[in-house]
Amino acid sequence: MGSSKMLLTAFFVFYGSGTAYGINCVCFPSELCNGNTTCITGGQCYSDLRLKKDGTVEREDYCISRERLAGSAGAAFWQMRCNNHKPKTQPYFTWYKRCCKTEMCNAADFSFPPETPVTTTTTVKPSAANNQSTFPGDGHRNPSNIYLIAGVASIGSLFLLGTVFWMILTNRRRRVKLQLAARKSESDRLLENPLRGSDQSALNAIANDQLAFSGSGSGLPLLSQRTVARQINLTMTVGKGRYGEVWLGYWHGEKVAVKIFDSRDDKSWMRETEIYNTTMLRHDNLLGFIAADNKDTGLLTQLWLITDYHEKGSLFDYLTQSTLDLPDLLRMTYSIANGLAHLHMEIVGTQGKPAIAHRDLKSKNILVKRNGQCVVADLGLAVRFDSHTGLVDIPVNDKVGTNRYLSPEVLDDTINIKNFESFKAADLYALGLVYWEMTRRCNVVAPAEDYQLPYFDLLPGDPSLEEVKAVVCDQHQRPTFPPHWQNHESLQLVSRIMRECWYDRPMARLTALRVKKSLGGLLEQHDVKL
Repeated sequence: MGSSKMLLTAFFVFYGSGTAYGINCVCFPSELCNGNTTCITGGQCYSDLRLKKDGTVEREDYCISRERLAGSAGAAFWQMRCNNHKPKTQPYFTWYKRCCKTEMCNAADFSFPPETPVTTTTTVKPSAANNQSTFPGDGHRNPSNIYLIAGVASIGSLFLLGTVFWMILTNRRRRVKLQLAARKSESDRLLENPLRGSDQSALNAIANDQLAFSGSGSGLPLLSQRTVARQINLTMTVGKGRYGEVWLGYWHGEKVAVKIFDSRDDKSWMRETEIYNTTMLRHDNLLGFIAADNKDTGLLTQLWLITDYHEKGSLFDYLTQSTLDLPDLLRMTYSIANGLAHLHMEIVGTQGKPAIAHRDLKSKNILVKRNGQCVVADLGLAVRFDSHTGLVDIPVNDKVGTNRYLSPEVLDDTINIKNFESFKAADLYALGLVYWEMTRRCNVVAPAEDYQLPYFDLLPGDPSLEEVKAVVCDQHQRPTFPPHWQNHESLQLVSRIMRECWYDRPMARLTALRVKKSLGGLLEQHDVKL
């Protein structure tokens, strides 16, 4: 940034100083300088007095250009004027003139010597014709010179600003690449060092191009991120969000999902990559992570997050197009609770896993698998808890979850961010809202209702934080249940789970493990296979 600072300094010195071209002089009357009361010259300031026969006096002040004094045909004439300090009598008036070379020097009082008879003093406005003929070649009154100076100054300004912008952009891209290089050091270490057990066999599978995807969400572990982006062929976009776009791609003949972040959202990409690289995170009901990579398009740096591809799309998209029978509802609700319970759970050991809270759980961040189960996705806002240090690892990111799904304690800013259980409880509140969306589309007992977002009858399509807070915290509103849900034993239990996820007090809500066990009992009761 040192070069850009020098350029900015040069810019303001060159264009910010009014005296870059010479000295300022008084211009009077202002018509002599196109309406300006001052002028700038590289020559001298000039004043003259003219005593007419009727006793009136005219005064004029203006600039004499350097060319008039040195380089023009009339230089001798102007030098004579400046060097003659005595009044000179002409046929119709007596002329007294003065030249000076300092800033605004012709603003000083100026009058005829005492021996010169003066009666009254009046300033007479000269004609436009006289202005042009009396001062030929003066850059401040010649329009062509004014346009030339303005044009050169404009072009110079644009060039300097463009150069500064280019240098800032280049430095930003260099900084992002350095961050990406730091992220890649871990994958380089994995390639250089011997691997153990299943990791080594997976690396051999990659080397032999024998990759296979089960489609169950338990894809391949991340081993190398250096060349993945070059091996993927993108075909079409399948989704968009605040982070960027999701593309369908092919890698080693298999379908993969490529989440492309803009380089300006590098914090979300780095955080999600960091979370997905957590030891023992892989689970059938969490989105399978393959790799993270970056790709330079020439204009910008794209940040790629490569995961398993699920052609049924998000739960939100699925519910808008399809209804659920009871086995579908139980299978989906159980699988979501199963994935969330694994996320929340801490595994202690040499290959342990920290407890993780999602913080942005919603139907758009849950994907539907071919077997009817669901996987929890989008961990860009997740927080981790280290029981050894007792510290909550919160991402350095100014983003929060989706307003509609925020819990009361997050909305009114009473959440205890030092207590990791608070983040888990906020996830359970959002889980209850997702279950409500799903149960409305269940066709048990009565026809399925139209798909709606939570609080659709109380909030606009894109509610503000204040609007959601007024409904959830001030009015203590919660989504309502159709009467027929109470006429079916299983729907009645699912409804009770929702209510117990929506308590105002975070610590009174159910845990993900408790929800999983309750729904697991319903699966056994109805003999639903996963």
